[in-house]
Amino acid sequence: MRLLFALAFFIASALATQRRYDGYQVYQVKAKDRVSFDVLVKLYNERSDVYDFWTEPRYVDFTTDVMVPPAFTKTFVDVLEAFNMEYHIKIDDVQQEIELSRLDIAPPLAPKKALQRSPGTPRYSLDWTSYSDLPAIYEFVNEIAATYPNLVTVTSTGQSYLGNDMPILKISTGGSGKNAIFAEGGIHAREWISPAFVTWLIRELVENYAAHPQYVDNIDWYIMPVLNPDGYTYTFSPTGDRLWRKNRAPNSGVCVGTDLNRNFDYYWNTGGSTSIECGETYHGGAAFSQVEARNVRDAMLSVANQTKVYFSFHSYGQYWLTPWGYTSALPDDYQDLYDLAQSAVDKLTAVEGTPYTIGTSTNLLGLASGCSDDWAKGGAGIKYSYTVEMRDTGRFGFQLPADQILANNLEVWEGVKVVAEAVMLM
Repeated sequence: MRLLFALAFFIASALATQRRYDGYQVYQVKAKDRVSFDVLVKLYNERSDVYDFWTEPRYVDFTTDVMVPPAFTKTFVDVLEAFNMEYHIKIDDVQQEIELSRLDIAPPLAPKKALQRSPGTPRYSLDWTSYSDLPAIYEFVNEIAATYPNLVTVTSTGQSYLGNDMPILKISTGGSGKNAIFAEGGIHAREWISPAFVTWLIRELVENYAAHPQYVDNIDWYIMPVLNPDGYTYTFSPTGDRLWRKNRAPNSGVCVGTDLNRNFDYYWNTGGSTSIECGETYHGGAAFSQVEARNVRDAMLSVANQTKVYFSFHSYGQYWLTPWGYTSALPDDYQDLYDLAQSAVDKLTAVEGTPYTIGTSTNLLGLASGCSDDWAKGGAGIKYSYTVEMRDTGRFGFQLPADQILANNLEVWEGVKVVAEAVMLM
């Protein structure tokens, strides 16, 4: 009863004081010709401080999801109709969706007695039936390392702007000369399913080691569960914003935050990002201007020589993406990347029939420069660099219901296993 009361109080507090989105709607828009598409791109590039593009404009005859404030609804619809764009309302009341999603949040951590630990049993609150905040994730990281010291080593890559630690886990049975996989999540704060998958991946590799020892015996895994800890914390904060995307470092003006996934130094600021500090895809004042991006860079470079695959887990859209994001040109080894992705997606889709689309970031989602996957391949030299945009296709957007966490994780794991098996043969 006390737990239920605490949970109810926590949810009520969050609803009472978090930024609200009453009257905000998400429109799905389709430009029918080049002129209307250019108008949509202009809104994306120049008014991203007003219109939150949940998916970027791609090209003619492809849909784009845009969250529109009520004060700008008429203006937005007038533009769509003036340029003969197709549109419909995908989410009628964003605030209502947020309130429903708040029911999926795990209660905050309570102090625990040391005597609760039993030998060989990890002591953590994550159960992947709800979304957990940063302290719960870090509790999980520390507990699984303490319980399985023969498999897990945790080190710090540094701290975020606000002083949150950024741990990396090495999962390995030891030895030298192994190929490695580098995986991360949570670079965009509002994409809660990303840390939920990455933490589950850690649990699967470690606690379920006996079911598939080959994946750890033959591969070193380097995993960072939350690349944007300040932003992630802000999405849970009673005074925060559930739909916050960027980090929480101040800019020169009044707006806070840089899109960390536009801050990497590979064709940085060459398109698909914005110089507007209030924009959702603000690329920062310089490449690697953000400490979080630098921490990831340094961690990746320290193991790049053995790393064969880089995974960045995101939501939403159900895409398995390859570089490049900065150009529509294909990498020279694109066929290799595509073939492995196809094998992975075949196994993923076989679980529940969830369709994923494979291709380069630019050709599927639109131009985006300064992204981590482009830098992993072009900067760190990791051949197989993938961004996996997980569930769903936009019905719930960034508020994927918690009852889909395990289903999402199980199917994506099947794809990851295919990649791991390939890595063992490289």
